[in-house]
Amino acid sequence: MLRTALMGLAVMAAFPAHAEVVQKSENGFVVRTTTDVAKAPLEAWAALVAPAKWWNKEHTWSGDAANLYMDAQAGGCFCEQLALPADAPAGTRRGSVEHMRIIHTNPGKVLRLSGSLGPLQGEAVTGTLSITLKPIAGGTRILFEYVVGGYMRFKTDDIAPAVDAMLSEQLHLLGEYIGPLSASAAVTSTPQVDTPKN
Repeated sequence: MLRTALMGLAVMAAFPAHAEVVQKSENGFVVRTTTDVAKAPLEAWAALVAPAKWWNKEHTWSGDAANLYMDAQAGGCFCEQLALPADAPAGTRRGSVEHMRIIHTNPGKVLRLSGSLGPLQGEAVTGTLSITLKPIAGGTRILFEYVVGGYMRFKTDDIAPAVDAMLSEQLHLLGEYIGPLSASAAVTSTPQVDTPKN
């Protein structure tokens, strides 16, 4: 997972625009990205809460996005099941990973999750991902904002751009799955967007 996340730095070049690291310090960072899709907010929401259909398998622990699931209620889990070893004794339960926990859900408007993604899971940091959906002409604008803070053994100059690239890629894939607002629609940086408050 660490290698995959740091390789995300190279992924940025594949996108004409990407999330921006809007704040950064020794103890944390904030990344933000947005895209426009050609569906109403509740239709976009239905896709958002089904990560198995659009999340990049390279950013999973099992190597298969089909193992992802989300219970989009407060206290619910954005989680992943792991395969059993071939020699596991009968009755052994599958392993699992919690990517994030849902702390706020308002269908078609706001999904907020708490958790440390990827290699950040092994660090003493807190991450809050706020996702907002706003109606616009012809569809919905989806905003991802991820705020990370605490103690970590990574340099923010290295990990912040990697997380930036990873989230940009996921939002790009979500936008492609839902359907971009236009043929030229792409994930764009949004330094002027207000911080989600609800």
